[in-house]
Amino acid sequence: MLNILLPTAEERPLSFYLAMEEYVAAAIGSGFFVWRVAPTVIIGRNQDLAAEVNLEYCRTHGVNIVRRKSGGGCVYADRGNLMLSYITPEKGVENVFAEFLDRLAAFLQSLGLDAVKTEHNDVLVGGRKVSGNAFFVHPGASIVHGTLLHSVDQEALQAAITPPTAKLIKHGVASVRQRVANLVDLGFTIPAEDLALRLADAFCDGSRMLTPQDTAAIQAIQAGYDNPAFILGKTP
Repeated sequence: MLNILLPTAEERPLSFYLAMEEYVAAAIGSGFFVWRVAPTVIIGRNQDLAAEVNLEYCRTHGVNIVRRKSGGGCVYADRGNLMLSYITPEKGVENVFAEFLDRLAAFLQSLGLDAVKTEHNDVLVGGRKVSGNAFFVHPGASIVHGTLLHSVDQEALQAAITPPTAKLIKHGVASVRQRVANLVDLGFTIPAEDLALRLADAFCDGSRMLTPQDTAAIQAIQAGYDNPAFILGKTP
């Protein structure tokens, strides 16, 4: 699998990387890349924005809001959250998830962490969630996008996302913070930048540098993600 690289290193919005996944799926067929973004909340395809996101907090603290095309729950990302994009030819959701999660758990285990995958497509370390993942089918390709919590601002995470009370009751905990953990809070000492490089080495056996023309094509796809009507979505 190729590590997909961008020709320039400036910070880009999260919607760019979702569009990049689609572009890689269509133009290359497979690939892997790790990315980080400014504070952003990402909601699932069918989620009610007002019910899942603390809109007032996001407005006052400059937290961006993006909707993805995959299902699943609401996610908070900042530069302490490594975002993972894993694109393969279409193999079926269960097969692709199993393949990706096995590789991610094995990678974390190789770093001395007690990592296990779950039936909910998460990865736990010490019983706490450090990675959540979602699946998106693109024509002819499967896209898994995931998170790896390295040193996320937990205060902002808890404030920006409004989890349904029923979900908290089901898990028998009082807050989001008790269900998730940063790797650095579990004794992990490798910096986020180094961890991103190690992930690419573990998942990839080569690389491909995108061109400015590729970037322009990605930005054309990105415009759909940035459409306010798409972000608002359908509410009950």
